[in-house]
Formats: sequence, structure tokens, C-alpha cells
Amino acid sequence: MSQPIAPHGGTLKPLLVSGEERASLAAQARTLPEVRISSRETSDLIMLASGAFSPLLGFMTRLDYDGVVEDMRLADGTLWPMPITCAAPTDQAAALRLGSEVALVDDETDELMGILRVDEKYAYDKKREARLVFRTEDEKHPGVAKLYAQPDTLLGGPVRVLSEGPYPALYGEAYARPAETRALFAAKGWTTVAAFQTRNPIHRSHEYCTKIALELCDGVLIHPLVGKLKSDDIPADVRMKCYEALLDGYYPKDRVALKVYPMEMRYGGPREAVLHSVFRQNYGCSHIIIGRDHAGVGSYYGPFDAQKIFEGIPAGALQIKTLNIDWTFWCFKCGGMASTKTCPHPPADRLMISGTKLREMLAAGQMPSVEFSRPEVLQILMDYYKSIG
Repeated sequence: MSQPIAPHGGTLKPLLVSGEERASLAAQARTLPEVRISSRETSDLIMLASGAFSPLLGFMTRLDYDGVVEDMRLADGTLWPMPITCAAPTDQAAALRLGSEVALVDDETDELMGILRVDEKYAYDKKREARLVFRTEDEKHPGVAKLYAQPDTLLGGPVRVLSEGPYPALYGEAYARPAETRALFAAKGWTTVAAFQTRNPIHRSHEYCTKIALELCDGVLIHPLVGKLKSDDIPADVRMKCYEALLDGYYPKDRVALKVYPMEMRYGGPREAVLHSVFRQNYGCSHIIIGRDHAGVGSYYGPFDAQKIFEGIPAGALQIKTLNIDWTFWCFKCGGMASTKTCPHPPADRLMISGTKLREMLAAGQMPSVEFSRPEVLQILMDYYKSIG
């Protein structure tokens, strides 16, 4: 039997503490200086807690940060595509002694999330990071806007995480850490598993992509992001109803798993596609579906830039493989879903499908056709949009 894919870097490194150790560290944290962390930093801390960001042991120090921004490499040469950092106001950082510890507190909920040992504190160039990581310095880009809003000094060092926030209670069995998805895949006998990244309800193009993957792999992990999104994105609880309705009616139950993860969306296009791949490898997936405009926003990235970036990753730097899917659409002449690789008909015969178009139609009170999405999903979404007026 084939062996399951190894975690990125070779070993899962979850950083969540529990039991007596957690109680002791929580008491210690009350004596430490507080650093307030943003929702993005909190979500990254929870990813570190579960081992999803293995092999990272905390927030990046300068050598790791510079290597990632410039060349998608940690200081030891390990592939890593986006900075995982913790920012503090310069005056607060200046008062911290190297080697000392700080309590990390979520700025929105006031919850104590973890403890960071301050091994390094350093200034950074936000525009350089925006230009190299997001490929734009435009503050209208939501990821760039969040970067520009951060404080001006980064704190680097290892962390011990005390909480996973509301996610375990909120999502129950749907919230799964990498060790748990790996155990699930092993129990099902899956050695090849394709991850499907989504922040939207699954429309017909998404469904088509996942069913291509089912032809090629033992199973598919529907893995929606449930961290913070843009204000016009559809909330996670509504999306979960859509996913459950779709899986209940249109997928083989023994070949698909639905689990959520708590990261905040960066809308980083190609670099974020690589990040999605890295941590899906940690979750035990052998493949990841990369379709049109993966992790993109607006017109900042070409429709297949997120596929092209993998062409520059050296062999062996990443074990997970991509399943690249072309433009997909409903073809009225074919009478079903198709792609530019399979359909001979002209654009006039094609219904192009996208999450953005779906949201626009629903927000305008316009019920999309069944060629756009399954009727059960459309009804859930229409009820949601009616409820928000």
C-alpha cells in the first residue's frame, strides 16, 4: 500500500498546549506584557497551534521573513511562500527585552491566545512586501490594505498557543486539525486525496472540478476557509449549509470529507495558492485543485497565474501535486458542464460561472439558473440575501 504524503518539512509540529501546562502558562501570561494581535495574526496563531503551518515554530524572524518575501524560502532553504508575522507598535517593541516573553491577546475578543518569546524585533518595508508578495502596492487590494494597517515593527520567535478561539465549539466535528484529517484518510483507506480550497458556496464549476478530482484520487477534501473574509463575501455559517446540502444530494458520501480551517483570507493570488498547497500537504492531501483565479481578487492576477507559479518551484521542494483545471462553464450545446479543453462550441453557447457573478445576481434579488448552481444551494443563498435586505 502506498504511504501517505509526508508533512511539509517532514514532521507535524502542533504548538497548542493543554491540561496542566496550559493552566500554568495562562497564569504566567497574566504577569507578562500584552501584545494585541489582529484577526489575521490570531488566525495564523491558530494554524500554528494545529500544526497546519509546520514546520514553523512561531512568528518569523528577520532571516526567515526576508527569505520568504524575496525568494519564497525560509533561512534553512525550506519552501514557504508568504510571511507569517506578528507586528507591534514601535514604541512598545522598543521596551521589550530580547529573550523575554509576551502574552498575545486577540484585539477583537480580548482572549489570551498564546505566549511569544521575543527572539528578534525588526523594522520592515511594507511596500516591498506588498510588491513582492501581492504583486501590487495598491492599497485597494484587501491583503495589501491589511498589511499597510499593521504596526511598524515585527516580533519574531517561537510561540506556545493556549487557545484555538471559537472554532472547535462553533464547528464541532467539521473542525479538524492535520493529525485528525490524516487519521480520517487512513481510516478510509485513502492514499491520494485532493483538497478543494473554497471561500464561496460551491457552484457548478466548482462541483465539476471536484468531480474531475474524484476520477483521479481516492477521495476529495472539501476544505472551506472560515476565518475572516471581505465584507461582501458570504458568511461561513451560510456557506456551510450550502456545502452540506450539496454533499448530501450530489456526492458519494464515502469519497468526500467536509472539514473547515480557520485561516484568514489574504487574497494573495499565486503566492497564496502555494501557501494553500503547503498546509494541505500538512493536512495529508496528495493533490490540490487549482482552478481559475485561485485566491485572487479583482483584476490583480491573471486567471491562471496561480497555476503558473508552481512551474518555478524546484522538484522536491513541495510534495503535494496540483490538479490544474482550465476555464469551466455550462455549455448549452453540450448539455452539461465542460471546459475549454473539452468543448468545441463558441462563447455564445457557454454560461460562464463565477462566485463573483453569483453574489452579484443574488444581491440584486435575481435567482440564478440551475445551470449556475444546484437549486438547493440557490435557495439557501436567496433566503440569506433576503434576510439581509
